[in-house]
Order: sequence, then structure tokens, then C-alpha cells
Amino acid sequence: MTRIAVAGAGFGGIAVAHLLRRAGFGDVTIYERAAEVGGVWRDNTYPGCACDIPAPLYSYSFALNPDWSQRFPPHAEILRYLRTCADGFGLRPHLRLGTAVAAAAWTGTAWRLTLADQATGLESTAEYDILIPATGQLSRPVVPALPGAEAFAGLAVHTAAWDPAIDVTGRRIGVIGTGASAVQLVPAIADRAARVTVFQRSAPWTLPKPNRRYGRIRRALNRRVPPLMRAARAGTWLLTVVTGRAMTGRPIARRFVRAVSQAQRLLQARRLGPGVTPDYAMGCKRVLFTGDWFRTLHREHVDLVTHDIVQVTSAGVRTADGSAYDCDLLVYATGFAATEFLAPLAVTGRDGRRLEDEWRDGAYAHLGITVPGFPNLFLMYGPNTNTGNTSVVYFHESQARYIVQAVRAVAESGPLEVRADVAAAFDAEMQRRLGGSVWTGCTSWYRTAAGRVVTNWPGMASEYRARTARLARSDYR
Repeated sequence: MTRIAVAGAGFGGIAVAHLLRRAGFGDVTIYERAAEVGGVWRDNTYPGCACDIPAPLYSYSFALNPDWSQRFPPHAEILRYLRTCADGFGLRPHLRLGTAVAAAAWTGTAWRLTLADQATGLESTAEYDILIPATGQLSRPVVPALPGAEAFAGLAVHTAAWDPAIDVTGRRIGVIGTGASAVQLVPAIADRAARVTVFQRSAPWTLPKPNRRYGRIRRALNRRVPPLMRAARAGTWLLTVVTGRAMTGRPIARRFVRAVSQAQRLLQARRLGPGVTPDYAMGCKRVLFTGDWFRTLHREHVDLVTHDIVQVTSAGVRTADGSAYDCDLLVYATGFAATEFLAPLAVTGRDGRRLEDEWRDGAYAHLGITVPGFPNLFLMYGPNTNTGNTSVVYFHESQARYIVQAVRAVAESGPLEVRADVAAAFDAEMQRRLGGSVWTGCTSWYRTAAGRVVTNWPGMASEYRARTARLARSDYR
């Protein structure tokens, strides 16, 4: 029997474990460092946290949910959906919660894992034929090294480590960052805060958020007429096709989507000045859906600061223009170390090759899934598989289906390792495509020190689905 270890119990880990078991591979163990499943939806509990992709598409195609309360559901609802899937798929007996995969080494025939019990700190080992890291790109929060940050006398917190006990009522709050989490957080806390100061490095591209409630009748129809859910999913997919073509440089689609974004700023942000106008190409960073971001920035007790932060003091923040902003609570809405794949998991492959050395100039993997020199190692949400316009769950399903084929090949023929020339050709294609079109002029936040873009997929999601539909045995040794 083929022994399979999955590291991580978020959307990716649950998807691949389920499809493997459905394909007949019963010896699957899912290791999760936390005490419950959920991934980013378990860890992110900040006020306003919600999905920015419509729920009909931000869900598994094989587990559509008739009970979404709205088109863009809050985080608790998505977390409940994912845990319901884990239960419904029968994965609970396969979960090892509170256990992290600390290291993995290829023995020549199997992967020997070093497992760390998160409660006791004790370590143990186990061997598996297949290792599938599903730790994602959004699991390690980034807190910038700002001068004087250690001297701040108030409370400082990252959005991904939000404590539900924090009371924002009457507080002077500084929010560093204007990405996806800030766009959700700031409107959610503005009513209760005494003052909110938003420190912006670069203005985000935005689009109107067409949210709507799903009432009792709609939910009842979903349960009784399942094709309605398929139709909603297809409609959402078509919308992401339009935005996807804009992101990948199609002139007509790009002009249309840019015009919608510019119209939103004209109607909602005319008094905010040039500080809300992005200075980079649309698609270089994730486009954000919002209906209340600009309205919130217009409020008298909410300030948008576009000067660079030069120092954090005991009382708050100083900026390059000499201004000082007093804060009781400092919130880092500064995202994740998306380019540091698998860290801190230490992986040693064939002939003692260390994955961190292989990826010194930036991570790469054939189809974002497999790396030469590391047999029987298959990644979920690996390099160049992030999407800026559609559901990452769609990518997860594509990867999981491909991995099922790879595991079947291992079960039939023994260890599987992608050819170095195949992986190199795919990586060269990614860097060439990401070096042109919309990515030209993108600033350093998506690039490694070596100038490589290692997170995003350069084309349409449908292209990725097509290229991962069939495992080509000739790509492997």
C-alpha cells in the first residue's frame, strides 16, 4: 500500500487528501501544526475578514455549498464550510492535529519525516512513500523591520495574529498597509475607533464589490435544484475570465476593467487626491473588490498617509515629512512571506540536496508541483501557482488531480522524479512571460533578490487546468 503524508489542512491539503482517497489511496495521513483544520481561514480573524472571490467559485466543484449567506461570505462561514468538508469527506480519522512536519529527508526509497508535537515539543519520525506539502503561500506573516518598533508602548499586532479580545473602541489605531486585509479591516473598525491612520506604501487597484445576500428562498432552491449552483459558479467563472484577460494584457479587456476601476475612484474618491491612484500596472498586485474603502477614507477621523514611515516611537509613528501620529494600537496589515515556500520545513532530497539551496535564487517547480532531485515530492500551491483574479481553490483542484495521477504512477512503477531539463524549461517560460506585459515595471514586492517572480501564474486559469490535466510520463525519470 502506498503511504502518503500531506502537510497542512487548509483548502489545498483537504482537496488533495480527499481526491487521493476517492481514487482508492486509503493510507493518507494529514499533519496539521494547529489544533484544527482551516489554514488561513483559521488564522485570520481580524474584523471584516471575508472572501474577496465570490463563494460559488471559492469552494470545491465537488462540494458546492447551498447555504452561503452572501456572495462574499465572512471568514467564519468559509472556515465552517472547510471543516464541514473535512467531516463529510471522512478525513477526521486521517488527521494528526497539533503535529508539525519539521523536516523531511529522502532515504532512497521513502521520505523520512521528523514530526514535532506542538503541545509537548517532543519529536518522532515516520516514513512515507509520498510527501505532499500543502502549507501554502500565505502561512507566514511578514512584519516589516521598522526602526524603533520595539519601543512602541501600545499594542502591536499583525492581522494574521489578531486576538479576538482586542477592543478597538475609542482607540487611536495606526494601520500599516493598504492590501487586501487593510481594505477589509479599516471599514470594519472605523465606527468604533477614535481615530484611524492608514499608512500606505502604494495605492491598490480596486473594483466595485457586487455583494448580495442569499435569502432563505435562494438557499432552499439551491438545495432542491442543484443545477442553480452550477449556473452561479459558471457565471462567476465568466466574470473572472474578463478580469483575467485584463490581468494578462488583453487590450480590450484591460481598457474595460481599468475604466471600471477609474470610474470607482472618480465617484468614490474624488476628494482624496492623487494618493489613491496606483502608480503601477493593473494586475501587478491583486486587484481588490471593495464597496466601502474610499467612503471610509473620507471620514473625518480617518487619515490616509502616503509619506514613508521613518520611525516607530513609543507614542506612535513618524513619517518622512516630519509628521508624528499618536497610536494606541498598531496593526500590521503587511501580508505574508509568499516567496518563502515551505519554510521553516527543511527538505533534503536525493544525494543530500537541500531544497533551500536549490531555491536560493527563488523557488521553482515544474507546473508549480514537482522539483528535480526530490522524488515523490509533490507541492500544493507551489511556485508560480498564485492567481490575481480568480479562485485559488480552482488551482488547488487542478494540482490535486495531477498529484493523484503522479501517486498512481508511483504505485505502479516506483519513485517518480521530474527531469531537470523539463523543470528548467518550464521555469524559463514562467520568467520570460512574467518579465513582460503587465509585469514589466512591477516593483520588488513580488520579486526575489535575484529578480525572479516566483509566486504568480502568468496566464489564464483555464491554461493551468489544461496543462495539469494529464501527467506526461516522459517528463519524469
